Amino acid sequence: MPPRIDVHNLDAYYGDFRAVEGVTISVEPGEVTALIGPSGCGKSTFLRTINRMHEVTPGGRVQGSVRLDGQDLYGRDIDPTAVRRTVGMVFQRPNPFPTMSIYDNVIAGDKIAGIKRRKAVFDDIVESSLRAANLWQEVAHRLHKTGASLSGGQQQRLCIARAIAVQPAVLLMDEPCSALDPISTLAVESLITQLKSDYTIVIVTHNMQQAARVSDRTAFFTVADQGMPGRLVEYGPTAEIFTAATHQATRDYVGGRFG
Repeated sequence: MPPRIDVHNLDAYYGDFRAVEGVTISVEPGEVTALIGPSGCGKSTFLRTINRMHEVTPGGRVQGSVRLDGQDLYGRDIDPTAVRRTVGMVFQRPNPFPTMSIYDNVIAGDKIAGIKRRKAVFDDIVESSLRAANLWQEVAHRLHKTGASLSGGQQQRLCIARAIAVQPAVLLMDEPCSALDPISTLAVESLITQLKSDYTIVIVTHNMQQAARVSDRTAFFTVADQGMPGRLVEYGPTAEIFTAATHQATRDYVGGRFG
Protein backbone atom coordinates (compact mmCIF):
# COMPACT_ATOMS: atom_id res chain seq x y z
CA MET A 1 0.00 0.00 0.00
CA PRO A 2 1.39 3.47 -0.85
CA PRO A 3 2.17 5.67 2.15
CA ARG A 4 0.02 8.29 3.81
CA ILE A 5 1.10 11.94 3.96
CA ASP A 6 0.27 13.92 7.09
CA VAL A 7 0.89 17.68 7.11
CA HIS A 8 0.36 19.64 10.32
CA ASN A 9 0.22 23.40 10.76
CA LEU A 10 2.54 24.06 7.83
CA ASP A 11 3.75 27.56 6.97
CA ALA A 12 5.90 28.07 3.86
CA TYR A 13 8.10 31.13 3.45
CA TYR A 14 10.14 32.86 0.77
CA GLY A 15 12.46 34.94 2.93
CA ASP A 16 10.19 37.00 5.18
CA PHE A 17 7.12 36.47 2.99
CA ARG A 18 4.75 33.78 4.22
CA ALA A 19 3.30 32.21 1.06
CA VAL A 20 1.25 29.48 2.75
CA GLU A 21 -0.16 29.54 6.27
CA GLY A 22 -1.42 26.92 8.68
CA VAL A 23 -2.08 23.97 6.37
CA THR A 24 -3.14 20.75 8.07
CA ILE A 25 -4.11 17.90 5.78
CA SER A 26 -3.84 14.10 5.51
CA VAL A 27 -3.39 12.64 2.04
CA GLU A 28 -4.71 9.09 1.84
CA PRO A 29 -2.78 6.22 0.20
CA GLY A 30 -4.02 4.72 -3.04
CA GLU A 31 -5.85 7.92 -3.95
CA VAL A 32 -5.38 10.98 -6.11
CA THR A 33 -5.66 14.27 -4.23
CA ALA A 34 -6.23 17.43 -6.30
CA LEU A 35 -5.18 20.89 -5.11
CA ILE A 36 -7.34 23.61 -6.64
CA GLY A 37 -7.71 27.35 -6.15
CA PRO A 38 -7.01 30.71 -7.82
CA SER A 39 -3.55 31.73 -9.02
CA GLY A 40 -1.27 32.89 -6.22
CA CYS A 41 -2.98 30.93 -3.45
CA GLY A 42 0.04 28.74 -2.69
CA LYS A 43 -0.97 25.43 -4.28
CA SER A 44 2.33 24.83 -6.06
CA THR A 45 4.33 26.14 -3.11
CA PHE A 46 2.54 23.70 -0.82
CA LEU A 47 3.10 20.85 -3.29
CA ARG A 48 6.84 21.57 -3.33
CA THR A 49 7.04 21.45 0.47
CA ILE A 50 6.03 17.78 0.37
CA ASN A 51 9.33 16.73 -1.24
CA ARG A 52 11.47 19.62 0.04
CA MET A 53 11.78 21.19 -3.42
CA HIS A 54 10.62 24.42 -1.78
CA GLU A 55 14.02 24.69 -0.10
CA VAL A 56 15.76 24.83 -3.49
CA THR A 57 14.33 28.34 -4.00
CA PRO A 58 16.50 31.01 -2.31
CA GLY A 59 14.91 31.91 1.03
CA GLY A 60 12.56 28.93 0.90
CA ARG A 61 11.83 27.43 4.32
CA VAL A 62 8.96 25.89 6.25
CA GLN A 63 7.58 25.68 9.76
CA GLY A 64 5.35 22.81 10.84
CA SER A 65 5.67 19.14 9.89
CA VAL A 66 5.32 16.91 6.85
CA ARG A 67 5.24 13.20 7.68
CA LEU A 68 5.36 10.22 5.35
CA ASP A 69 4.01 7.15 7.13
CA GLY A 70 4.96 8.80 10.41
CA GLN A 71 8.48 9.86 9.45
CA ASP A 72 9.13 13.61 9.64
CA LEU A 73 10.55 14.55 6.22
CA TYR A 74 12.05 17.69 7.76
CA GLY A 75 13.72 15.83 10.61
CA ARG A 76 17.27 16.83 11.50
CA ASP A 77 18.75 13.54 10.28
CA ILE A 78 16.79 13.40 6.99
CA ASP A 79 18.66 13.86 3.69
CA PRO A 80 16.63 16.15 1.36
CA THR A 81 18.01 14.33 -1.69
CA ALA A 82 16.67 11.04 -0.35
CA VAL A 83 13.29 12.69 0.22
CA ARG A 84 13.19 13.79 -3.43
CA ARG A 85 13.83 10.22 -4.58
CA THR A 86 11.03 8.92 -2.34
CA VAL A 87 8.65 11.73 -3.31
CA GLY A 88 8.96 12.25 -7.07
CA MET A 89 7.74 15.27 -8.99
CA VAL A 90 6.39 15.89 -12.49
CA PHE A 91 6.40 19.52 -13.54
CA GLN A 92 4.02 21.75 -15.45
CA ARG A 93 5.93 21.62 -18.72
CA PRO A 94 7.52 18.41 -19.99
CA ASN A 95 11.22 18.67 -19.24
CA PRO A 96 13.09 15.68 -20.63
CA PHE A 97 16.83 16.23 -20.77
CA PRO A 98 17.07 17.41 -24.40
CA THR A 99 20.50 15.97 -25.22
CA MET A 100 19.76 12.58 -23.64
CA SER A 101 18.17 9.64 -25.38
CA ILE A 102 14.78 8.32 -24.30
CA TYR A 103 16.62 5.42 -22.64
CA ASP A 104 19.01 7.68 -20.73
CA ASN A 105 16.18 10.01 -19.67
CA VAL A 106 14.44 7.14 -17.91
CA ILE A 107 17.52 6.11 -15.92
CA ALA A 108 18.75 9.67 -15.34
CA GLY A 109 17.80 9.57 -11.65
CA ASP A 110 20.10 6.62 -10.96
CA LYS A 111 22.87 8.02 -13.13
CA ILE A 112 22.80 11.43 -11.42
CA ALA A 113 22.84 9.70 -8.02
CA GLY A 114 25.88 7.68 -9.09
CA ILE A 115 24.06 4.36 -8.79
CA LYS A 116 25.75 1.69 -10.89
CA ARG A 117 23.83 -1.27 -12.27
CA ARG A 118 24.38 -3.92 -14.91
CA LYS A 119 23.06 -2.96 -18.35
CA ALA A 120 20.50 -5.76 -18.19
CA VAL A 121 19.11 -4.24 -14.99
CA PHE A 122 18.91 -0.79 -16.57
CA ASP A 123 17.21 -2.37 -19.60
CA ASP A 124 14.56 -3.85 -17.32
CA ILE A 125 14.07 -0.54 -15.50
CA VAL A 126 13.64 1.34 -18.77
CA GLU A 127 11.11 -1.13 -20.17
CA SER A 128 9.09 -1.48 -16.96
CA SER A 129 9.00 2.29 -16.38
CA LEU A 130 7.96 3.06 -19.95
CA ARG A 131 5.30 0.34 -19.79
CA ALA A 132 4.01 1.80 -16.53
CA ALA A 133 3.83 5.20 -18.25
CA ASN A 134 1.93 3.70 -21.22
CA LEU A 135 4.76 4.74 -23.55
CA TRP A 136 6.67 1.54 -24.31
CA GLN A 137 4.74 0.56 -27.44
CA GLU A 138 5.29 4.02 -28.92
CA VAL A 139 9.04 4.28 -28.31
CA ALA A 140 10.44 0.75 -27.99
CA HIS A 141 11.90 0.95 -31.50
CA ARG A 142 13.64 4.30 -30.93
CA LEU A 143 14.99 4.27 -27.41
CA HIS A 144 18.21 5.93 -28.53
CA LYS A 145 16.51 8.90 -30.13
CA THR A 146 16.47 12.07 -28.05
CA GLY A 147 13.64 12.72 -25.62
CA ALA A 148 13.13 16.04 -27.39
CA SER A 149 12.07 14.13 -30.53
CA LEU A 150 8.81 13.07 -28.89
CA SER A 151 5.50 14.95 -28.96
CA GLY A 152 4.52 17.06 -25.95
CA GLY A 153 2.23 14.40 -24.53
CA GLN A 154 4.85 11.70 -25.04
CA GLN A 155 7.47 13.90 -23.38
CA GLN A 156 5.27 14.30 -20.31
CA ARG A 157 4.75 10.55 -20.09
CA LEU A 158 8.52 10.14 -20.47
CA CYS A 159 8.95 12.48 -17.50
CA ILE A 160 6.49 10.35 -15.54
CA ALA A 161 8.49 7.25 -16.51
CA ARG A 162 11.67 8.99 -15.32
CA ALA A 163 9.99 9.88 -12.02
CA ILE A 164 8.79 6.33 -11.31
CA ALA A 165 12.03 4.67 -12.47
CA VAL A 166 13.63 5.42 -9.08
CA GLN A 167 10.68 3.68 -7.38
CA PRO A 168 9.27 6.58 -5.36
CA ALA A 169 6.45 6.14 -2.90
CA VAL A 170 4.70 9.39 -3.84
CA LEU A 171 4.14 11.24 -7.11
CA LEU A 172 3.58 14.99 -7.08
CA MET A 173 2.28 16.59 -10.28
CA ASP A 174 2.22 20.36 -10.79
CA GLU A 175 -0.35 21.08 -13.54
CA PRO A 176 1.01 18.18 -15.63
CA CYS A 177 -1.44 18.72 -18.49
CA SER A 178 -1.47 22.51 -18.78
CA ALA A 179 0.85 22.50 -21.82
CA LEU A 180 -0.83 19.55 -23.56
CA ASP A 181 -3.53 19.19 -26.20
CA PRO A 182 -6.84 17.50 -25.23
CA ILE A 183 -5.88 14.05 -26.56
CA SER A 184 -2.56 14.07 -24.70
CA THR A 185 -4.33 15.39 -21.61
CA LEU A 186 -6.71 12.43 -21.59
CA ALA A 187 -3.76 10.04 -22.02
CA VAL A 188 -2.03 11.51 -18.97
CA GLU A 189 -5.26 11.53 -16.95
CA SER A 190 -5.81 7.86 -17.78
CA LEU A 191 -2.27 7.14 -16.68
CA ILE A 192 -2.81 8.95 -13.36
CA THR A 193 -5.83 6.76 -12.67
CA GLN A 194 -3.81 3.63 -13.38
CA LEU A 195 -0.87 4.68 -11.22
CA LYS A 196 -2.81 5.50 -8.05
CA SER A 197 -2.89 1.88 -6.89
CA ASP A 198 0.92 1.98 -6.65
CA TYR A 199 1.54 5.57 -5.59
CA THR A 200 0.12 8.27 -3.37
CA ILE A 201 -0.56 11.03 -5.93
CA VAL A 202 -1.06 14.76 -5.37
CA ILE A 203 -1.85 16.94 -8.36
CA VAL A 204 -2.19 20.71 -8.76
CA THR A 205 -4.68 21.67 -11.45
CA HIS A 206 -6.55 24.77 -12.60
CA ASN A 207 -8.90 22.57 -14.63
CA MET A 208 -12.02 21.88 -12.58
CA GLN A 209 -13.17 19.15 -14.96
CA GLN A 210 -9.81 17.46 -14.63
CA ALA A 211 -9.97 17.55 -10.84
CA ALA A 212 -13.44 16.02 -11.00
CA ARG A 213 -12.28 13.31 -13.42
CA VAL A 214 -9.05 12.13 -11.82
CA SER A 215 -9.15 12.87 -8.08
CA ASP A 216 -10.66 11.04 -5.14
CA ARG A 217 -10.25 14.02 -2.79
CA THR A 218 -9.92 17.73 -3.44
CA ALA A 219 -8.35 20.50 -1.39
CA PHE A 220 -9.42 24.09 -2.11
CA PHE A 221 -6.90 26.84 -1.37
CA THR A 222 -7.49 30.57 -1.61
CA VAL A 223 -5.89 33.88 -0.69
CA ALA A 224 -7.65 36.85 0.93
CA ASP A 225 -5.72 39.51 -0.98
CA GLN A 226 -2.51 40.08 -2.88
CA GLY A 227 0.49 39.78 -0.58
CA MET A 228 -1.43 37.64 1.91
CA PRO A 229 -0.59 33.97 2.55
CA GLY A 230 -2.56 31.20 0.89
CA ARG A 231 -4.75 29.08 3.13
CA LEU A 232 -6.50 25.74 2.88
CA VAL A 233 -10.25 26.43 3.01
CA GLU A 234 -11.77 23.00 2.58
CA TYR A 235 -10.72 19.40 1.96
CA GLY A 236 -12.86 16.36 1.33
CA PRO A 237 -14.13 13.78 -1.16
CA THR A 238 -14.14 15.31 -4.63
CA ALA A 239 -17.83 14.60 -5.22
CA GLU A 240 -18.72 16.53 -2.06
CA ILE A 241 -16.43 19.45 -2.82
CA PHE A 242 -18.02 19.87 -6.24
CA THR A 243 -21.64 19.33 -5.26
CA ALA A 244 -22.03 20.07 -1.55
CA ALA A 245 -19.06 22.15 -0.37
CA THR A 246 -19.29 23.50 3.16
CA HIS A 247 -17.82 26.95 2.48
CA GLN A 248 -19.33 29.56 0.19
CA ALA A 249 -15.88 30.43 -1.18
CA THR A 250 -15.45 26.83 -2.32
CA ARG A 251 -18.89 26.77 -3.93
CA ASP A 252 -18.16 30.03 -5.74
CA TYR A 253 -14.84 28.78 -7.06
CA VAL A 254 -15.94 25.38 -8.31
CA GLY A 255 -19.04 27.03 -9.77
CA GLY A 256 -16.88 29.45 -11.78
CA ARG A 257 -18.02 32.55 -9.93
CA PHE A 258 -14.52 33.75 -9.05
CA GLY A 259 -10.85 32.89 -9.57
